[in-house]
Amino acid sequence: MKKFIFLFSLLLSTFSFAQLSYPEQANHVKSVVLRPLAPNRYVPIMRMGERFELSFDDLEADQKEYYYKIEHYDFDWNPSGLSDREYLIGYQTDRIRNYENSFNTLQFYTHYKVTFPNNETKFRLTGNYKITVYDEFDQVAFVRKFVLYEQKVSAGIEIRRSRDLSAYDTKQYVEFDIKYPNVIINNPSEEVKVVLMQNNDWNTAMTHLKPQYYRGQQLIYKYVNETNFWAGNEFRYFDSKGVRDANIEIARVDSGPNLYHTILFTDEERIDLPYSLNPDINGNFVIRTIDGGQNPDLDADYTWVFFSLQSLEDLRGKRIYINGAFNNWEARDEFEMKMNPDTGKYEAIVLMKQGFYNYQYLTIDKDGNRSNHDIDGSFHLTENDYTVLVYYRPFGARYDQVVGIGYGKSDRILN
Repeated sequence: MKKFIFLFSLLLSTFSFAQLSYPEQANHVKSVVLRPLAPNRYVPIMRMGERFELSFDDLEADQKEYYYKIEHYDFDWNPSGLSDREYLIGYQTDRIRNYENSFNTLQFYTHYKVTFPNNETKFRLTGNYKITVYDEFDQVAFVRKFVLYEQKVSAGIEIRRSRDLSAYDTKQYVEFDIKYPNVIINNPSEEVKVVLMQNNDWNTAMTHLKPQYYRGQQLIYKYVNETNFWAGNEFRYFDSKGVRDANIEIARVDSGPNLYHTILFTDEERIDLPYSLNPDINGNFVIRTIDGGQNPDLDADYTWVFFSLQSLEDLRGKRIYINGAFNNWEARDEFEMKMNPDTGKYEAIVLMKQGFYNYQYLTIDKDGNRSNHDIDGSFHLTENDYTVLVYYRPFGARYDQVVGIGYGKSDRILN
């Protein structure tokens, strides 16, 4: 326990430094959720008119005034250049009026939420968007991406084992087609762009893929190597819905000086183990609690979650991060694992709200290359979600429309 206390103290001493390194998310802002209101929908990719919600907690719990600003972007996530009146009905910037303080929690916080479209802000156009939340002093709290689309074309996806024999057991190959019977596309190779990504992590996105074949009003993408993804392994998980409860992933819960300490069992590397099916939600998370009331937004508490990893792999020159949708797939300082020489383990302590979390161990080398398989291996049988977004900009148009989306799962992978 002394070793964890030492690491805990080290984390607190560097807490403010992390805020300076990542101004896009202030340290006192946690549990940012941007997703559709429909059940079992985790990803901020919505059909035009579909309702979605942004929510977050401010751990300073002083009921600040927060504002949002919505901006339209092109395919490459550069500002589209459109005026806000062209892509919005109403206000581009408005105050977030719905907020309440937590109830009966050790960690006080103010919970904020806003639903779109609302009376002040509605959307005219599809496309890529960013929403920036900032406080009354114009300090940015965080930024999140989202996509609005209309289903004008259809996209079909098939996932197969890699055609590259050297990666036959470790990678997944994605082929897809786009059918557009009701859209006039004069020059598909120039007017149509696609994004192909794994588990809705934009860090995995493959862009600027050109159609290889044309068949009437159908575009066919059957690349050999370009659409291979490392399959990775099933996500790890823990469930802290019972703030005092140990379970299959939580070794014990200790009473800390202010908050509970959720001590996870030590994770071991899986790179040399055979693949084992472990159903997951592909990196996503759900805030929930069985303690207190029925509203997890206000009743779920925060705990310090202790992660530890035992790995014998040579990871010199690489950094290790805890990664998932809960931290927006970002490799920020507070999620970095550090070697504890006393235990011989990589360790990290993260402040997290009660809930069910998927996570993985991500490595990043000195050149910025990300890997989800250095520690846990990569197996073609791993169940992953794949998404294709179809963008269309006809000649002379000023913005990129999102005209279709396709989904695929590798749970029934083809040879």
